[in-house]
Amino acid sequence: MNTFWIITLLVCCFAAYLYAAWLDNQHNWKLVDWFNGKTSNPFKVSEKARYERSITKKDKEIQDLKERIQVLEKIVTEPAYELNKKINAL
Repeated sequence: MNTFWIITLLVCCFAAYLYAAWLDNQHNWKLVDWFNGKTSNPFKVSEKARYERSITKKDKEIQDLKERIQVLEKIVTEPAYELNKKINAL
């Protein structure tokens, strides 16, 4: 092997390591730990990430419910709704 191929191989290994570190940062896959010999599953979602997702999901659901309640309050407090209710009661 000449010098060119050794340098090319080292650069490719370094680029693969950087790409794995970027994926770790973006998706929390723990690929760098896996490369370093730690025996954790790189594709297993951690409890913290699962907890944060559930909190985000609940917050979104609460916001959606608040918006629906506001729409219902607007409908019920309209004068036309009260008039329609009185007409239907007759």
